[in-house]
Amino acid sequence: MIFYTTTEMAKKWNVSRRRVTTLCIEGRIEGAFLKGNTWIIPGDAKKPEDPRQFRNNEQDIFDNTIKKKKQVKL
Repeated sequence: MIFYTTTEMAKKWNVSRRRVTTLCIEGRIEGAFLKGNTWIIPGDAKKPEDPRQFRNNEQDIFDNTIKKKKQVKL
């Protein structure tokens, strides 16, 4: 079996090394283990879903534009 470090997995998954480390610490990457100061991750590990929520900036801009137009009509 092939194993990777957090840096290698970060490149593979297109995320930051710190994000991969956080996922390992939280136990969200199956089979990852700590050896010394390095997280070792199985090569076939799947990238966990990202539970963080992001705002839709385009929708926010649209909503703010509509609100401003309504204020002008007063």
